[in-house]
Amino acid sequence: MAVVPMINTSRSPLRSSLFFCNDSHLNLFDFRKTQLKFQPGFFSQSIKCESFVKTGDPMMMPNMRGGSVRCRAKSVETGGLVIGTGSVFRLPERMKVASLMAFVMCLCNADRVVMSVAIVPLAAKHGWSSSFLGIVQSSFLWGYVLSSLVGGALVDRYGGKRVMACGVAIWSLSTLLTPCAAKHSVGMLLATRALFGLAEGVALPSMNTLLSRWFPYHERASAVGFSMAGFHLGNVMGLLLTPILMVKLGISSPFVLFSTLGILWLMIWAYCVNNDPRESFMISKMELQLIQAGKSDAPVNNGKLPPLRQLFSKLPTWAIIFANITNNWGYFVLLSWMPVYFKTVFNVNLKEAAWFSAIPWGMMAASGYLAGAASDYLVKARYSTTLVRKIMQSIGFIGPGASLLCLNYAKTPTAAAMLLTVGLSLSSFSQAGFLLNIQDIAPQYAGFLHGIANSFGTIAAIISTIGTGYFVQWLGSFQAFLTLTAALYFITTIFWNLYATAERVI
Repeated sequence: MAVVPMINTSRSPLRSSLFFCNDSHLNLFDFRKTQLKFQPGFFSQSIKCESFVKTGDPMMMPNMRGGSVRCRAKSVETGGLVIGTGSVFRLPERMKVASLMAFVMCLCNADRVVMSVAIVPLAAKHGWSSSFLGIVQSSFLWGYVLSSLVGGALVDRYGGKRVMACGVAIWSLSTLLTPCAAKHSVGMLLATRALFGLAEGVALPSMNTLLSRWFPYHERASAVGFSMAGFHLGNVMGLLLTPILMVKLGISSPFVLFSTLGILWLMIWAYCVNNDPRESFMISKMELQLIQAGKSDAPVNNGKLPPLRQLFSKLPTWAIIFANITNNWGYFVLLSWMPVYFKTVFNVNLKEAAWFSAIPWGMMAASGYLAGAASDYLVKARYSTTLVRKIMQSIGFIGPGASLLCLNYAKTPTAAAMLLTVGLSLSSFSQAGFLLNIQDIAPQYAGFLHGIANSFGTIAAIISTIGTGYFVQWLGSFQAFLTLTAALYFITTIFWNLYATAERVI
């Protein structure tokens, strides 16, 4: 390799550099790691430098004897650094999409969690029973179950950008109106929360479809893991900020904050994101080629619904549906009842309950991304995609099932928080299991299939959320319901491993 130092500060500081040029590729890994702290994740490229050439271009350092050096990188993207003729710092467009998606998924869950915390003082003020508490908590799901199926079909037809934007606008408005509705009447509160759920039902189908269009196959699990990390961090943000804001500024303040953030996000989203990378005017040619090269030639959906009889006749479809039922059952029990659990079982105050409930969700965000990265690594290492999906889903169900069984024997809030942390961290592996599998078996109908699975899962979440309240009121403890939930995790794991596949079935 020829090394030619050319330092000419009198002309331009941008051209003062040390050029390493030959016909091979220069790996930028060390540069990213030591100088910019970028880790090799979504994107890894290389830079090609041409050999010494004669040129009359005055920009190519004419002081060189016998000619000049042309060192060119064609829009090389290195996990956040784009190097062309001259250095430009720019995130790849697909990373911008994933970042905005992670942020809105964070708001999506934070808006849900606000009510899980606010309901404790509201129940004390209005004298609500444990069973009625479950009804209030589940009102969000009444709208959610209706919009999942319709939202999925709309995503297939109109794309994730517009459907997600409409959902965010409506759920932000509903969040803002929730405190006023609670003051007015219980009926108004239930209706507002149902409208909130109706809007949020489109979030996951929109996310899944949009990321499948913006990311090549071998990066998709990492992209979903990154976005879902934001989703889980929304729990942390909601659980920690809500009690502080309520104490300092009143019960309405967290609702106002999160709804305002949603409107601000919406303005950025409308300008910066397209349904498909081919529609983007900001994407580089090389990034577009990378995305297109990493996609399968799936049939394009022209807005028609899938053949339902064929779809429901496939056991892999039911494997996804049952997995979604189990995932939502356990997830919403923990999301809605953990502050109440710590208050009831260990008699901790609201602020402490929020901390104990938030720690597991924070770890879940990190482990979800790691699960996605591990899944992508195994796929790139040429392991069977079906095997990878089964491994990830098995971890995602056996882990929380075992943790819930052990939770029955926890004697301190610290021990309970540790068990919940382990269980929820492992449950995030489901994101690289059934959630990605929707795109595997029916890529052109992924939004609709996601909506079907989410509708079944939401019905299960309604039953589990209300059922927890009745079980606690009837038996006086959480133990029986935690055991039932653990058994459901184990049974679904067996069904998944028997019938799931990553092959296209429709």
